[in-house]
Amino acid sequence: MSEIPDNHPRAESLRIRHRIIEGMEHNVVAKAGLIAHGRGEAFDYLLGEKTTPPARKAIRAAAAALLLSKYPVISVNGNSAALTPKEIVELSEVSGAKLEVNIFYRSPGRVEAIKEVLEKAGAKEVLGVGETADGVIPEISSIRRVVDRRGILIADTVLVPIEDGDRTQALRKMGKTVIAVDLNPLSRTSQSANITIVDNHVRCMPLLVEEVKKLKNASKEELKKILEEYDNQKVLGEILELIRDRLTEIAKKGIQDY
Repeated sequence: MSEIPDNHPRAESLRIRHRIIEGMEHNVVAKAGLIAHGRGEAFDYLLGEKTTPPARKAIRAAAAALLLSKYPVISVNGNSAALTPKEIVELSEVSGAKLEVNIFYRSPGRVEAIKEVLEKAGAKEVLGVGETADGVIPEISSIRRVVDRRGILIADTVLVPIEDGDRTQALRKMGKTVIAVDLNPLSRTSQSANITIVDNHVRCMPLLVEEVKKLKNASKEELKKILEEYDNQKVLGEILELIRDRLTEIAKKGIQDY
C-alpha cells in the first residue's frame, strides 16, 4: 500500500479501503465485497461518518442481548475479517460468543483464509470450517445456507456484520435473535433484524466490545430492561430523521460547514 499522508482529508477512509483491497488480494474478501464496502461508505457520508446517538442505543441493546444469550454466535464474513479481526475476537472473548465463518462466495480457500486471519488475531476456535459445517438454514438457496452444526445452527443469538438480508430473514424465522451491523437503514437486513446497529463496522465493533465490558456485571433484570425498552423500528426511524435533518441543513448552509 502506498503511504497515505496523515493530513489527507480522506486519510482514514483510504486506509480502510486499502485494508479491504488487501483482504481481496489475500482471498479473504470477495470482489463483490469491494462493491458492498463502497455502498456502505456512501451511507456513512449521509450519517456524517460518526457514531450517532441512535446507533449507541442499538449497541447497548446488542451488548445486553449477547450477555443474556445462552448460545451466541458471531458470524464472520470476508469484509468484517479484513476490517476488524482483533475486535471480533475480543468481542467473542468478552461475550462468550462463538466465531463462525459464513460467506456467500464460499470456497475452501476463502474459508481457510478467513479462519487464518481470525487465528492470527487470537481466536482459539473458529467454526464453519471442515466437516462440522454441514448444517443447513432452511429457505436459503445460496451456499450461505451452509452453517456449522455447533454454531449458527443451534445459536439463539447471531451477530450478522454487514448487509445480509436473506439470511437475516431466515434466521428470524428459525426463532433466533439477530443483531445486524448495516450502514443502510433501509436494507432488508436492517428492517428484519431484532437489533440493527446503523454504523460503520470499524467504529461499531470497538464500541460494542466496550459496552459488553461495561454491562458484564449487570444483573439479568437490568439487561432485560434494556432490551424491553429498545424499539428497533423507532431507532431506525431516528436514523432516517437524522439523515433527513442533516441533509436539509447542508442544503441550506453548504457542504463547507460539515
